[in-house]
Amino acid sequence: MANTADISFVHLGITIDHLHNNISIFGFRIAFYGIIIGIGILAGLWVAARDAKRRGQDPDIYLDFALYAIVTSIIGARIYYVIFDWDNYKDNLLQIFNTRAGGLAIYGGVIGAIITLTVYTRVKKLSFFSLADTGCLGLITGQIIGRWGNFFNCEAFGGYTDGLFAMRIRRALVNENMISKELLNHLIVKDGIEYIQVHPTFLYESVWNLCVLVFMLWYRKHKRFDGEILLIYLLGYGLGRVWIEGMRTDQLIFFGTGIPVSQALSLILVVVSTLVLFWKHKQIRIKSKGEV
Repeated sequence: MANTADISFVHLGITIDHLHNNISIFGFRIAFYGIIIGIGILAGLWVAARDAKRRGQDPDIYLDFALYAIVTSIIGARIYYVIFDWDNYKDNLLQIFNTRAGGLAIYGGVIGAIITLTVYTRVKKLSFFSLADTGCLGLITGQIIGRWGNFFNCEAFGGYTDGLFAMRIRRALVNENMISKELLNHLIVKDGIEYIQVHPTFLYESVWNLCVLVFMLWYRKHKRFDGEILLIYLLGYGLGRVWIEGMRTDQLIFFGTGIPVSQALSLILVVVSTLVLFWKHKQIRIKSKGEV
């Protein structure tokens, strides 16, 4: 690893000497995080539009919905984060509106999108579950890409590891609140520069979501009821998040319990989605036998 490296995957031979997290256009700083999120949104819309055409739906419906959902999802992601990190905002309420300093939670965004879709489909007299099946394909596409924004921000990582995918980060690039005692105990010093070595959980989640998307794209041709792809998304994403969230050092904790909020919510989604899928398929089998 080069002496001045900002980030390296020490066992893969990948080194980034100088990590830039923004670009400047006419003196205005644009964060790569925002650019990547924007790319994720566009890619998600493209995937949803392609699936809509396959199903004989009007792709413009999803573009129209996205104009509302993007705004409400950002608001939802911020509200979720602030609620469960209230101690850092209660004494300076204006910081709640300072999203440029970070602080968005994906589950808040998903909740915001679901609420918006509920209202949208009622107003437009459309099927919530039918649109959700296509919409969640776009959503998880955006999540796959969006997680890489965390890489440029040097955040959303796990505890210490010396495994194959171990990622070494210059300590000065990292928010001190994200550095656990375990990481400090394994602090690495090279040529006077301090590094932490972590699980790249943003990478784990991105790859996991890609696998979930591939399965959803394959299974959609075999789905047996509207809402089934949505349930598979909630089950698949939730299952990965239960595992990955447990590694992270920047967990949002449920008020004084020590329980990571997103991990608990993920577990609930896994259980509920599994039970509903089992029940729906059982009802379909009973119905098909009755018709025979």
